[in-house]
Amino acid sequence: MLVFSGLQEACCAYVLMVTAVYWVSEAVPLGAAALVPAFLYPLFGVLKSSEVASEYCKDTTLLLMGVICLAASIEKWNLHKRIALRMVMIAGAKPGMLVLGFMCCTVFLSMWLSNTSTTAMVMPIAEAVLQQLICTGLADSHDDSETEDSPEEDSEENLDKNQLELLYQNERYVCVAIEIPNVKRVKARRDSQYPTKRDHMICKCLSLSITYAATIGGLITITGTSTNLIFAEQFNTRYPDAKVINFGTWFIFSFPIAIIMLVLTWLWLHFLFLGCNFRETCSLSKKRKTRREMMSEQRIQEEYAKLGPISYPEVVTGIFFILMTLLWFTREPGFVPGWTSLFEKKGYRTDATVSVLLGFLLFLIPARRPFSSSSPHDESESDPLAPMITWKDFQRLMPWEIVILVGGGYALAAGCKVSGLSVWIGRQLEPMSGLPPWAVTLLACLLVSAVTEFASNPATLTVFLPILSALSETLLINPLHTLIPSTMCVSFGVMLPVGNPPNAIVFSYGHVQISDMVKAGFGVNLIGVAVVMLAITTWGVPLFNLTEFPAWAVARNVTGGL
Repeated sequence: MLVFSGLQEACCAYVLMVTAVYWVSEAVPLGAAALVPAFLYPLFGVLKSSEVASEYCKDTTLLLMGVICLAASIEKWNLHKRIALRMVMIAGAKPGMLVLGFMCCTVFLSMWLSNTSTTAMVMPIAEAVLQQLICTGLADSHDDSETEDSPEEDSEENLDKNQLELLYQNERYVCVAIEIPNVKRVKARRDSQYPTKRDHMICKCLSLSITYAATIGGLITITGTSTNLIFAEQFNTRYPDAKVINFGTWFIFSFPIAIIMLVLTWLWLHFLFLGCNFRETCSLSKKRKTRREMMSEQRIQEEYAKLGPISYPEVVTGIFFILMTLLWFTREPGFVPGWTSLFEKKGYRTDATVSVLLGFLLFLIPARRPFSSSSPHDESESDPLAPMITWKDFQRLMPWEIVILVGGGYALAAGCKVSGLSVWIGRQLEPMSGLPPWAVTLLACLLVSAVTEFASNPATLTVFLPILSALSETLLINPLHTLIPSTMCVSFGVMLPVGNPPNAIVFSYGHVQISDMVKAGFGVNLIGVAVVMLAITTWGVPLFNLTEFPAWAVARNVTGGL
């Protein structure tokens, strides 16, 4: 009845609860549930239809589209595979160093690509390496096995019993024994998928390290995850005078977090699955390499050799990648005037301007080297003016569901602001005013990291951002003190396969069980919350001036109170 009584706060709360229930239960697709405010707000008189529609396409939508253009070029020309294989070649095939190498390249790629895309790109490479380890382990176990067969079989031990053949089938390497006298023993060994328990542990460790590294890498940049984009847009919309969140400030704050989390997560996974003998698993000495490790390195080098010399499209993509990063960093660095100061009108050019411009150029620049008659790709393009990417390449990677989901979050936030619901929620939270800021932030981090294990990350953050903003204004805490840590902790849904798509991708390969994911993910969750709390109470304080309730929040608080 409250919905039809005309009370704005009640109407907005009803829309918020309905949308949240659909998001959490996933009774309908997330993108479809995000459209609920588009028809309920106008029906209940909270916002006009045109006002709601304008919330579904923001500056961050264009930013994401430009980044996806670059990601499409990276994937199309296999630049991601070259980067991953090169970093793994540097790390070596020792189990500990192999895991660290894959984690480093996954973190780097996830800074610029979505976590899901990065995991989907890196896991096939890791799986090929794991299959090589398994095949070599079968050969080694075959060598070391003691026969319990008849004397006739004992007399045949002079035969080559190690002959194995690698067959390439559906992008997987499968071991097939071809020596007839040894079929029984090989079959007995192969009843289990893994030669030894240690091999299984290596597979678990490497698989889980990739999904965790993708999550860590997504924290570093504004475009790394959709949750970062949601925070940036909602914060800039709610506090238009803040001017403190941009690509540079976010990177300065989050990069140390990612480095610390990378090291601690690697140590945790190594301890959990590989034990504490780091000298054995991380040695770079060639003398300490086993036959299996040397064969694995050879396999990685063969995969890299298949890529051939670096191609012209890869060079162009790399240049665009570096150029986009430099333009983002130098737009408004803060400590020195940025390139936007060269223009007369201020505030017109954003990070989205850069990404869309460079993304558009990828549709114009030919993929074939100028004055060259050779084709840049195995496909032998018939059109000499074929561009770096096509619209089909862009469409294949563009996450339209996420775009609508983010737009639905903006619409909900706008409704909370106009109806006064956020102010009402803030008043209900006044009893928490006695808590210190760090305690409020810790409670918020623990709450969102628990909820996001069962609900999607963007949906969780979209529901909590208006509440935490109102709470911060009520308690006279700098909103960044609670919003930034909560935004980062909402990405730590790493304990279940349903927590986020990268978890599901890794789980589908069959190396890990849910119990493994819960056990390892719980530790990663604690590491993440602890590191984020360390950051927001140390280098985050001078970076964002967190000791004071800022003027831009004071103005918003006074306006909201009226």
